[in-house]
Amino acid sequence: MDTTGRTVFIPGATSGIGLALALRLQAAGSTVVVGGRRTDLLRAITAEHGLEGVTVDTADPASITAAAAQVLAAHPDLDTLVTMAGIMRAEDWTTSDGFLATAEETVGTNVLGPVRLVAAFVDHLRTRPGAVVMTVSSGLASVPLAATPTYNASKAFVHMLSESVRLQLAPTGVRVVELVPPAVQTALMPGHETSETAMPLEEYVDEVMDILRDQPDATEVLVERVELLRYAEVRGDYDQVVGMLNGTVAPPGTP
Repeated sequence: MDTTGRTVFIPGATSGIGLALALRLQAAGSTVVVGGRRTDLLRAITAEHGLEGVTVDTADPASITAAAAQVLAAHPDLDTLVTMAGIMRAEDWTTSDGFLATAEETVGTNVLGPVRLVAAFVDHLRTRPGAVVMTVSSGLASVPLAATPTYNASKAFVHMLSESVRLQLAPTGVRVVELVPPAVQTALMPGHETSETAMPLEEYVDEVMDILRDQPDATEVLVERVELLRYAEVRGDYDQVVGMLNGTVAPPGTP
């Protein structure tokens, strides 16, 4: 995917990977519009970095419709949508108290959010040469983390949605590129920002930008750190990787 001279909308870009990617695309020469729910934070970010901002709640269909209209009115040349927004919550399915509300919120944001975003922009993107939809899944789409069942499932949904919609949109000229992060040091969950097992944010985005530049036809953006999860089933060590991820099997070389 070319990263220069594009016009990009990234809902969910007020922090973490979304904001870091927005700044890298801007530095590469693209026009970037960031979206987020927190208006005050959005104002601060756009003022600090010279980005444009649009308030959007990807769990709210009306908010997505309004944001799409605003973005397209200001940027009829928009050619890239990055469906970055998502939440990650721990759930305990061993008790009936509490997990259902968390699961429903996760599905509303992580599953319905990307679907509604693509629906809001796809007709426009079909008119733009070289248009791209970048979805955002996770290494946990391939190997589950026990603490986050619905998050894992929501990202598996995004993966298969990406695979399927790519086939439908290919004849229209719209490319679907799936970003597949490993654990990255962000505020997605408590403790992630300082986790020694998570990849430093700037290191991750460095590698992502290298892949986008060096592999322009890639359909999945896979940094080296996520390949352990992404290809576990293919390699035949799925059970071992599940155990390593969830702390029931020691990594190779551990005494």
